[in-house]
Amino acid sequence: MELRNLSKAIQFIADFIPEAMTETKTPGCSIALINDSKLIYEDGFGWRDLEESLPATPDTLYGIGSCTKAFVATAILLLAEQSKLSLDDPADRYVPFKLHTSKGSITIHHLLTHSSGLPTLSTSELLIQKGLGMQVVPPLASSNDFYRWVNGAQAEIASEPGKRFFYSNESYRMLGHIVQVVANMPFHEFVTKNILDPLGMTRSTFVRSCYERENDRMQPYFSKSDGSIARSTFPYPDVLSNPEFSFMLAAGGLISSARDMTKFLAANMPNVQNALLMPADKNILLSDQSIMLMQIPHVVKPDSYYGKNGYGYGWTITDDFLGMPMIAHGGSIEVSTAHVAFLPQKGVGAVILANSSGMSHAAIIEGIFASLLGLDPFEVITPLRIKKGMCSLCGSYESYRGAAKARVFCKEGMLYLEQKDGLQDSTAPLIPEGDSTKYDRFFILTDGAREPVEFRRIRDETHDGFDLFVERYRYHKII
Repeated sequence: MELRNLSKAIQFIADFIPEAMTETKTPGCSIALINDSKLIYEDGFGWRDLEESLPATPDTLYGIGSCTKAFVATAILLLAEQSKLSLDDPADRYVPFKLHTSKGSITIHHLLTHSSGLPTLSTSELLIQKGLGMQVVPPLASSNDFYRWVNGAQAEIASEPGKRFFYSNESYRMLGHIVQVVANMPFHEFVTKNILDPLGMTRSTFVRSCYERENDRMQPYFSKSDGSIARSTFPYPDVLSNPEFSFMLAAGGLISSARDMTKFLAANMPNVQNALLMPADKNILLSDQSIMLMQIPHVVKPDSYYGKNGYGYGWTITDDFLGMPMIAHGGSIEVSTAHVAFLPQKGVGAVILANSSGMSHAAIIEGIFASLLGLDPFEVITPLRIKKGMCSLCGSYESYRGAAKARVFCKEGMLYLEQKDGLQDSTAPLIPEGDSTKYDRFFILTDGAREPVEFRRIRDETHDGFDLFVERYRYHKII
């Protein structure tokens, strides 16, 4: 891809990321971009450790959460290429998974595509809560515990295999276990030996003690319900203390840096020259055919802002992002978050990592891609356009001569209306009427009844702002 618009993308990053970090109280984040597998931009923003005033860098280590799933899928495809398993094999051929359906076995393919028919069983949420010291969870300390939990969920199966997408961390833990059984080594060792080491991802690890020995590592922070953040800890135990249970990390336990992750992105774009890899390492992981299998939709997901959405093997596929496919995955372990994405037709990819939750990584990367394509992110990226529209409405309003007052504010991605008339106060969410991207007509619920709310743009020679109409009131925006 030609880089005529790289400066625009860098300016978008420089303007938007600090603003988003401030708004979401994100202490630190790191970002890297590649084009034709060459590193074209990398930087750190804010603090990897607030209390110690240590800066985030492109080499800072973060937990990447469910971005780990693409590594799991790669491991399965590696074993399939070696004829050690087939994607159509039933999962219970390798692991003690006992759930069944009337329509046949649940296969490795179904686990890869989150289409087993089994809704989430919340093992990740429970383990993260336990790791953060929040509560005592049901027994999930061993392989036997895990399969007792999963195999007790026969009545939870909601569809036949291959028909419906239910995001499932349990499926990817079982895939990690299959890797472990077939390769006859702990899951984390197989991924390290066959993926991380060949790609030169020398800072990436599943081993907590290795992460803790590194100086340039994130300090995790937990985003509390009141909007504040609290110093926290990495939620997963050290795999070296229980190697047999290594496969539990397959759902989201990899630790990596922005710079390291660009090497994995490059390996997933085989049609461009892998400049980030040594010449002898080109196409070192998978055949083009296997990579294609990972990057085509096998099951339909709910539509995204950009229309049709599907899941491949470890990747989400958006068919029409600004006229081309986009491959991506996000990840969160609550105290750190990640998003990786690339446009195969353009050979451009991006990764962003942060040491708390709350910031919209996907929208940031999509805005970067739009900038690189010469487009205005705030016009073509729906979440950014919505945010821009919401921000334009937020502020203080007054009725005639200030007799009644109102305030419109944004909280957790939703607009709220607060009204004060001297006698009583009220606050209600503003629910969009029809097209949620137009942001001119809403309604609130008053005693269960819909009450229309209208924003009207007022432009004249001396004024450019909004008037707000609610029931009997006409408010004028003053700030």
